[in-house]
Amino acid sequence: MVSELYPFAPHRLDLDGLSMHYVDEGRGEPVLMVHGNPSWSFLYRDLIKSLARERRCIAPDHIGCGRSDKPGDDRYDYTLQSRVDDLTRLVDTLELDQVTLVVHDWGGMIGWAWAVAHPDRVARLVLFNTSAFGLPEGARVPASLTLARTPGIGALLVRGLSAFSRGANRHCVTRRPLSPEVAQGYLAPYDSWAHRIAVHRFVQDIPLRPADRAWELMARTAAGIERLADRPALICWGLRDFVFDRHFLAEWERRLPDAEVHAFDDAGHYVLEDAGDEIEPLVLDFLARHPLAAAGEQA
Repeated sequence: MVSELYPFAPHRLDLDGLSMHYVDEGRGEPVLMVHGNPSWSFLYRDLIKSLARERRCIAPDHIGCGRSDKPGDDRYDYTLQSRVDDLTRLVDTLELDQVTLVVHDWGGMIGWAWAVAHPDRVARLVLFNTSAFGLPEGARVPASLTLARTPGIGALLVRGLSAFSRGANRHCVTRRPLSPEVAQGYLAPYDSWAHRIAVHRFVQDIPLRPADRAWELMARTAAGIERLADRPALICWGLRDFVFDRHFLAEWERRLPDAEVHAFDDAGHYVLEDAGDEIEPLVLDFLARHPLAAAGEQA
């Protein structure tokens, strides 16, 4: 059933013996889609189908996620820096230039860290309920994330019971429940303790204080957002997101004052699941109104 919803040919990038899976559909100008946690490139399946008629859609699965390898800690360092390094290698290998960067959730931090380091390669930006900075004033860390980060109980919940992934399926959509087929699509890659390692490590790696390993990279990324503030940007936001709430949207509006913003009052964190039918034409229209050549002249 997952293959019917996600009918894309597999592609693989070797990362020093580890296999990163990615979607590469369509032809033309590149659209790079970066997912967060606990999802995978499955999140972008319908957007890929819409855009691939006229554009080249690339959507990687981070190591430990989706259809990529899921190594133990002895073979991979599950950190923000590793994610950015992996994305850089994929973009370089595919020789992508003047990309439209599409991000969601923790994919925002990963994608923006790459973009801030390579602003000349970014033409346009599309943001879905995400962040590339620390907690905005007024925002709070949800109790579910705090519990998932708690030593002992966090591993039991996230890796043993798959509570984080199952909870996302239930609470990250607000208009209507996910269909059984879509819910299973999100869960399918994370079918064992070993295969849920990345889901847990992502939560543990969220930088909340200066002593956290990802703090410095997050701070550099946040400081560099202004380098891309002149790029055409589209923000589509579910206002019922219990993680990336109105405070995060307000911070993006402050940092990207010229961005085109569409907020959905009744949509949640998985805004593409709740409001995908409305968002897909908005993305198509946004890209049509900001042709790549014109965007490239701004770079």
